[in-house]
Parts: sequence; C-alpha cells; structure tokens
Amino acid sequence: MDTTAAARKLQSLRSLMTGHTDRNEERRIIELFAGATAAELNYLLLNVDLDVLLGDVDDRVVGPDNLTALLEMLCVKRAHELGLPVRAALVAALQTGVTHDLAERMVRALFLGVRGRELTGFKNLLDGRGNSHDLQQLLFHDVDDESIRQDILTHIRQEATVAPSGENKVLSDIDDTFLANWKDERYPPKTVYPGVLQFYRELDRGPGVIPGREGDLTFISARPQDPLGLIEDRTLATLREHGVSSAVMLSGAFTHLLGNSRIAAMKFENFSRYVQLYPEYGFVFTGDSGQGDVAFGERMLAEHPESVRAVFIHDVVDTPEPVRQTWRSKRIFFFDTYVGAAVEAFEVGVIARDGVARVARATQEDMGRVPFASETQRQARLAELERDLRRAG
Repeated sequence: MDTTAAARKLQSLRSLMTGHTDRNEERRIIELFAGATAAELNYLLLNVDLDVLLGDVDDRVVGPDNLTALLEMLCVKRAHELGLPVRAALVAALQTGVTHDLAERMVRALFLGVRGRELTGFKNLLDGRGNSHDLQQLLFHDVDDESIRQDILTHIRQEATVAPSGENKVLSDIDDTFLANWKDERYPPKTVYPGVLQFYRELDRGPGVIPGREGDLTFISARPQDPLGLIEDRTLATLREHGVSSAVMLSGAFTHLLGNSRIAAMKFENFSRYVQLYPEYGFVFTGDSGQGDVAFGERMLAEHPESVRAVFIHDVVDTPEPVRQTWRSKRIFFFDTYVGAAVEAFEVGVIARDGVARVARATQEDMGRVPFASETQRQARLAELERDLRRAG
C-alpha cells in the first residue's frame, strides 16, 4: 500500500465529514471508498470514526439512498476484502443506538460472509470490546428481526461442525466465586479468592501442550442488567480493577434477584443463548454453593452433556463429604481452595498437570496478601490450603 496516497485519502475523507454533509459530499465519500484498493479500504475504515461516518451519510425520502449504497458496498460487495477487525468495527457501528432494518440486514451480510475458524475469531472480536455491547446483546436484543437472527444462528451452527474449536469457554459466577461478597464470611469482604485468576487462566489455556487462545472468560451472573447496560459496564470495570483483563458479562434481571431457583433459571436462560453463539466450544463453569449454582450446573450437564465438560463449585456452606462425592459422580466438583479446584480440573481433563502447579504457586502468593480479620481465620484457611497442596503433590 502506498501509505502517502492512503493518508491523503484519509485526510480527504475526514474533510468531507466535517460539518454538515450534503448529498454531493456523500457521493464523493462513496466514490472515495469505491476507488480505494483493498489495503486502502481497510486502512480508511480503521482510522475513521465509523459512528460519525454512518451518521453523516443519509437515505432520503426524496433523493439518493446514499447510506444504503455505502453499506451495500462495504458490507456486501467489498466485504470479502475486509479484515476481521474492520468487519467487527462495522458491526459495532451498526449496533450503536437503535438498530434499524438496514443495519440488521448488513449485520447478517457481515456474519454470513465469514466461515470456519475466521467466524470464531470474528465472534470473539465482537465479544472482546469490554462493555455491554457484546455478541449476545447484538443477536438476542439489538437484532429484532427473528428471520435475520435465525439466519445468523443457523450459519454459526453449520460452521461449528466444519471447524470445531476444541477449546474451553470458561464461565464463572462472581459473588462468592471470584470474590467474597455474599454468604462467605471466611474471608474479608470483597477479597478476590487466592488463586482464582490463575485458575481461570489455566482453564482458558486448556490441557494441551499448545495453549488455547486467551480471552475466553465469561462471567454469568444474576446481577441485573439495565436497559443502557450501565450496571453491566460498571461490573466489568470492577472486574478489571481486580485483575480481570478481558471478559464478557452475561447479566440477569431484577425479577431474578430473589430465590436460588430463579437465579439458576436466569443463568440457564443466558447459557442457553450463549451455547448457540459458540457451539464449536466446550464449556466449564465455576460457581459457589450459596446461590443456585449447583442447580444451574446440574441443568447445564443434563441438557448439554456433550458441550459441558465440568462444573466446579466453591463450597461456602460446609457441604458434607458424602454429598460432595454424590455430586462428583455427576461431574460437579466441590472445592474449598483453588488448588483443590485445579486438582479436580486436571483429573477431569480440562487443565494441564503443570497448570496445577501454577495455580498452587499463585494461591500461596495470593493467600499471603489477604488481610484476615483474625489469626484464627487465617490459620483455618491455611489448613485448607495445606491439605489441598498435599493433594496437588
């Protein structure tokens, strides 16, 4: 690509977008994109504000439908020339605000133009934006046309049979699983559990010699989602503050805040949608014994036995050992520390043997930084850890 020529075209494009854009300027914008090489087209779309661009170019009641012409060129005619980041950026711009009929048709065109492993990468890019505008929001909320939604989901399902990922999507609860925040009084409030972040990394990495792609962590929570996604965005920001660099959030609803059965039902509804988005993956779930997660995990395994590889339950209610063993036979593993969780995960085949050692080291280091309220509390947690370290060998 001639970088000088591309820079001049970008400057011209930005100049045309300055202030009110009339129909002649819109025509020149379309011509500029039409005349760009494939490399220039990707360069321009990555370096221009797509929200502004799609807001500047209009369809008119009387006159040319310039927005339709622009989107048809970018999302249909020349879509095969676009890299995945550009395709994802276009979808993000189409998802902004009210998703009208034209935008939904263009979203469908962008999805149906990607196949196999590229489709998996495309979906993960859409989910990796760090806010509530994720893939589930796009396909189950923003896309209102049921036929368009089904076209996309059918394409996703068909391509999953061609290119199965073989990797794990790592699902996790938040409260009393990631940090002490509900029933668990064994740790100071808001404590991120020792070793939990490394445990997520190992599940994400997988059991193979070659690590899986990073970024397959999804939090599935009964915390409510407001129409603007502000609660979800704030939760994601809080997770980042606690060391989670990249994650997706599947939220609940205000009507499901009370009652373990309702919480489990809401989580399963979210999971049922999520498994349609990523049928090429396997799934592992980590939850706790205090808020319906056992019932949720049992239903996951019952209704999606080929997709769900294991369920791990952080025990915050002192479940008796015979009861734990009963659940263990169903691939639901109770644990007290994340070293114990790692041992179970290795034995069921979802993390590597050296991953257990990494979780053990991280848990010991994290435990040393926990500001326990009393020495008695500290010694009780250390005794649990020492027991699980012996299991880890």
